[in-house]
Amino acid sequence: MNPDSTARTLSSTPPSPQAGPPQPQQSKPPAGPPLPGRYKRYATWMIFIVVLVACSIHTDATPYQLIVGLPEMGKLLGEMFPPDWSYLPTIWKPMLETIQIAIVGTTLGALLAIPVALLCAYNIMPRKLISLPMRTILNLVRTVPDLLFASIFVAVFGIGPFAGMLALLFFSFGIIAKLTFEAIEAIDPGPLEAMTAVGASRIQVIAFGVVPQALPYFVSYLLYTFEVNVRAASVLGLVGAGGIGLLLDRSLGLFRYDRASIIILLTLVIVLAIDYGSNMLRRKLL
Repeated sequence: MNPDSTARTLSSTPPSPQAGPPQPQQSKPPAGPPLPGRYKRYATWMIFIVVLVACSIHTDATPYQLIVGLPEMGKLLGEMFPPDWSYLPTIWKPMLETIQIAIVGTTLGALLAIPVALLCAYNIMPRKLISLPMRTILNLVRTVPDLLFASIFVAVFGIGPFAGMLALLFFSFGIIAKLTFEAIEAIDPGPLEAMTAVGASRIQVIAFGVVPQALPYFVSYLLYTFEVNVRAASVLGLVGAGGIGLLLDRSLGLFRYDRASIIILLTLVIVLAIDYGSNMLRRKLL
């Protein structure tokens, strides 16, 4: 047979269907992070661990201290149980006063926070001559803890629930105003620009462009602050600001831990009920 015809026959023969298309070259799996980035991550963790250990040593927050204190904790829990259920009728009225302090303080603080939040938001108040001083005031208010506020107002207005209400008012004002103006700055600017383009006034932009978008966040912050204030109002009585804290301080001072436990249990039940109710209300409103 002619070699040329044989070569032409082989070259014209179609490839076998079983051979399939040519396989692409296998790519190597991506390598790990570069060494500088890996060392930076290890160095970050080492610094964090060193700082944590140093802070624990200087504050005596060591596992040894916890192990040593466990027997004393067990003795205290043994003195708290069983609770003194006969003391329950005595604490109903102070507990109701605690809830009332939280309601009034949270509501007034939230109302005061609305205009301040609008003045702090840069997209509503671009003039930093106004927004920066308002933010500074908020920072000062949030710097002072609620117990210090209560101590100051007790010294000014005397022992009673009015001082506790004022303390929670300022506490609620600082938190709600801070969170609300951050939510206002994060809203969609499209509706605001559209309303401004058609000639809407600043009040109309706020009423129909800002409020509908920021209202769900404001309600959520209001309910959360109310839950926090119920817990805080239970402690404000330790400095004479009214509420159940007065009886809690008295029980602890007299080493009646069984009465303190019934106060703690009642506070826990009230807080859980408020948390459940606020969650239901939040789902309906939002």
